[in-house]
Amino acid sequence: MPDSAATNPNHAPDSLRNQVRNAVIWRSGSQIVAQLVQWAATFLVIRILDPHDYGLFAMTGVILVFLNMLNGYGLASGLIQRAEIGLHEIRQLFGMLILLNGTLGLAQFLLAPVAAAYYRQDIVAHLLRVQALLYLTTPFIALPYALLSRTMDFRLQARVNIVASMASAATALTGALMGLGVWTLVIAPMVLFGVRAVGMTVAARSLVWPSFDFRGAGDIARFGGVMAAGQLFWFLQSQADVFIAGRHFTPHMLGIYTTSLFLTQIFVSKFVPPLNEVAFSAYARMQHDRDAVGQAFARSVRIIMVAALPFYLGLAATAEPVVLTMLGDKWREAIPVVHLLALAMPFMTVQVLISPACDARGRPGIGVRNGAAGAAVMALAFLVGVNHGPTGLAIAWIVAYPVYLGISLWRSIGVIGTTLRALGDAIAPPLMAALVMATIVRLADTFVLPPLHPLPRLLALVAIGALAYGGWLFTFARPLIRDLIAVIRKTPIET
Repeated sequence: MPDSAATNPNHAPDSLRNQVRNAVIWRSGSQIVAQLVQWAATFLVIRILDPHDYGLFAMTGVILVFLNMLNGYGLASGLIQRAEIGLHEIRQLFGMLILLNGTLGLAQFLLAPVAAAYYRQDIVAHLLRVQALLYLTTPFIALPYALLSRTMDFRLQARVNIVASMASAATALTGALMGLGVWTLVIAPMVLFGVRAVGMTVAARSLVWPSFDFRGAGDIARFGGVMAAGQLFWFLQSQADVFIAGRHFTPHMLGIYTTSLFLTQIFVSKFVPPLNEVAFSAYARMQHDRDAVGQAFARSVRIIMVAALPFYLGLAATAEPVVLTMLGDKWREAIPVVHLLALAMPFMTVQVLISPACDARGRPGIGVRNGAAGAAVMALAFLVGVNHGPTGLAIAWIVAYPVYLGISLWRSIGVIGTTLRALGDAIAPPLMAALVMATIVRLADTFVLPPLHPLPRLLALVAIGALAYGGWLFTFARPLIRDLIAVIRKTPIET
């Protein structure tokens, strides 16, 4: 159990700054290691399985994502946001998580036949019933996550995540080689969450007797409820495409679309969330200093977009060799979908950075209203785009997401304490460099490189892109380079 000092986050700014840097290194660094392990297995598994398998799995994902957004991580965030906690509050949270996730598991078991009937795929019911076991692990992950995040101790979380990822990757590869088909995609996450539950509980020493006396826990429940409401709208706009397409597409077509989405969302879904965990804990420490939160937010956007923009625009420019190298020739239909989706992902990356700052400022309702707007805008676009196949859905992303982001920024920047100009100044240098890079890569691919197999072609284009991007930054954006070096060296950044 964390000691008493960990429950009273009153630290000097320099101490907090060092904690944030160390947390980012451990949280994002471990994420990179864990994801490298998982990606190696994932792309091997994709080459073995068929798009049909991924389409079936995506159909179960709509129910899983919907119920998982209610699994209590919002309650855990309420515990992180509290100034002080004791053993009683920890036991109350554990009790809430057990009751909540037991109910969700039962609900998924009962909803399984309904989902199978909607998608006209009987196997979906069997998959969902087995996946209901995942909810048993959530209380043993969410509680230690909250306790370790309060102290910004991401080192222990990092070790657990790496071990869990290795176990999951080994399971996935073994299942694919044994011919388990879509069941491979079900069993591997169960191993991942099972190992993580055991490891996190041991790391945080959080195994306590749950309390089902919830008197005095109203503020945690309300905070968690508001955050869950925001996640509800996030679900509506993030899963609307699969929900709508699952009814119109064959499992093969749906597999092409969802795997393309997975490939283009690697950065925003795998690297940004752990950084957001660190950001939320840091923002919560400075929540009463609006200017400090605003400056920290703008700096976070700048640093993240330095990596995100070349990834997305580079992916758009090299979609063909990327798909053929990473997924294989049977996924060739995904090439135009990946190309289009990559162009929408920069907007999504900025969008997901907004909520942690608003939540930590004690205004989770902002995220709820932003999510409601996004649900309406994205769902409408998907209803139109689904009539034109996977590429139609990809175009819907490009058209609708900038509108969604614009609405969210209009509502949020005042609460966060920043301005559109500050965000524009943060994004402009890496954006210009990434645009130049993508242009040079396309020209080189079209007019310079000889015919090559996908892998050497991709390696050559990546090298050209890296030189172009780095060269532009060092020539025209040296202040940005100095700021990045300052972050690495732990020296003060001039603002």
